[in-house]
Amino acid sequence: MDTTTSPTLLSSFKLGDLTLKNRVIMAPLTRARAGVERMPNALMTQYYTQRASAGLIITEATVISQQGCGWVQSPGIYSEEQTEAWKQITKALHQTETPVFLQLWHCGRASHSSFQENNQLPVSASAIKLNGEYIHTPIGKQAYETPRALEIEEIPRIIEDYRLGAERAKKAGFDGIEIHGANGYLIDQFLQSKTNQRTDKYGGRIENRYRFLQEIVEAILTVFSPEKVAVRLSPNGNFNDMGSPEYRELFIYVAQQLNRYGLGYLHIVDGLEFGFHQLGEPMTLREFREVFDGPLMGNCGYSQDSAEATIKADNADLIAFGRPYISNPDLVERFANNWPLNPPAEMKDWYSFGAEGYIDFPTYPETHKS
Repeated sequence: MDTTTSPTLLSSFKLGDLTLKNRVIMAPLTRARAGVERMPNALMTQYYTQRASAGLIITEATVISQQGCGWVQSPGIYSEEQTEAWKQITKALHQTETPVFLQLWHCGRASHSSFQENNQLPVSASAIKLNGEYIHTPIGKQAYETPRALEIEEIPRIIEDYRLGAERAKKAGFDGIEIHGANGYLIDQFLQSKTNQRTDKYGGRIENRYRFLQEIVEAILTVFSPEKVAVRLSPNGNFNDMGSPEYRELFIYVAQQLNRYGLGYLHIVDGLEFGFHQLGEPMTLREFREVFDGPLMGNCGYSQDSAEATIKADNADLIAFGRPYISNPDLVERFANNWPLNPPAEMKDWYSFGAEGYIDFPTYPETHKS
């Protein structure tokens, strides 16, 4: 492979005991192909193996419990059947020598009663409704509901669900875990003052709002060694109606605390393509570099050139690509050979539930056969 086009981005990287063939990371992408049973399947296996030239693949967000569900046909990791089904994907990727981390997810208030057992309300840090147009549910588009604030005695059960998810992921053959603490889902709902107005030990001061994430990290560290555990944060984002005035102080504190564990990497959604809360200047990777000593991963809106420049400037070690990976299974090869990218996929096909808009994007050689 020609690495002269992006010598830093296409160079190998040591992540704990894993050697990544390059620093192009496949970002977690919810694609809704797991069916109503939330079961990994052959279609998903084909999709991931098509993209196996990535240095590391992070799976789509994967729910840790039925309570955590908030997206139609996203996969789960809360049953033995799901655990067994994931093995086809990890085995296929390991045959290509591509490491894969599972992203653990709980949607919190970004859910709806129709996802929940007995049509209960979704849960959150506090009973604050998500201000959004609608949510796609098993019964069609619905208005968001005001969630139920978790009782303090319920929180250990959710932390245990994260630990069990990590345990099942290990059994399924995953190389590590990424904890989804970004984009307005449950962990982010605890972190941010906009959604956390608790008065107990999980609310109020930043230290208390961080406690939920801290306990999740420490629970997962009983399953995986630190270099196989990562956290994703979105300090600039407004997705799922997020954004808190003290965002800079909050996320610097969180990064400082996470620095104590020697984690595999810290994944920062620093780009603004996914929305910006407009509460001040955007946070930069350099700010996190100053307080986090481990590998840093940037994400959101990067091009080949901006990714190369960011790593070369030592602002990040790895760059995750999301949307470019939807329509370019051979993204790394395109970068290496200066081949143009496929046109972006149409949004209607992102979640078509089938092969269309999922595994039918051609590689560059397939569209330029002599």
